[in-house]
Amino acid sequence: MAPLNDQQLDQIRDERREQIKKAALKVFARRGIAGTKMSMIANEAGISQGLSYRYFSSKDELFIALVQEAMEETDATFASLEQMSGTPTEKIRELTKGMLDESNKHSFMLIQQVQTADEVPEKAKEIVEQYSSNALIDRILPIIIKGQESGEFCAGDPSELLLLYFSVISGLMLQQVDRDDNYRVWDINILMKMLTT
Repeated sequence: MAPLNDQQLDQIRDERREQIKKAALKVFARRGIAGTKMSMIANEAGISQGLSYRYFSSKDELFIALVQEAMEETDATFASLEQMSGTPTEKIRELTKGMLDESNKHSFMLIQQVQTADEVPEKAKEIVEQYSSNALIDRILPIIIKGQESGEFCAGDPSELLLLYFSVISGLMLQQVDRDDNYRVWDINILMKMLTT
C-alpha cells in the first residue's frame, strides 16, 4: 500500500475533527458542559480519549469551537432570510422549518447552555454576546412588520409577537433534545397560525 500524501492526510484529519465535533455536540447537548468529560465525547465518537486530545486540548476548547460554529451558522441563516425573495409568511415559514429541523437541535441546546449555565467558558459567552440574540431578532422584526402591514400577520406589538413566536420554538426545541431515537416533526402550518390573521 502506498503511503498517504499530504492532501489525503489533511482530509483524514478534517474528517476525524468533524467526527469529534459531532459527537461532542451530542454529548454537550444532553449533559451540559459541567456533566461532560472528554472520555464521554471520545466514546460517542468511537475513538480513544488520547486521540481526541490530538485534535482538541480540552473540552472547553471543543465547546468554544462548537459555539463559534453554531453562532456563525445562525447569523448566516438570518442574513439569508433577509435576502430571500417571497412574502413575509414564506420567509418565516422557511425560518421555522430550519429552526425545527432535527439537525439543529443540538446546536440550539448548546446556545441555550451558554445563555443560562454558570460554568460555561467566558470565551463562549463572549462569542454569543458578539452575535447578540437581540441583533439577530432585530433582523427578523422588519419581516414581521411588513407581514403586519400586508395583512399576512396578526396586529399587535411586532416585538411581542416575535418574542412569543421564538418562545414557542424554543420550548419545542428543548422538548426534543433528549429524544435522539424518536424526533418529532412538528406541523409548521399549525405554528404559522400563531402569526397569521
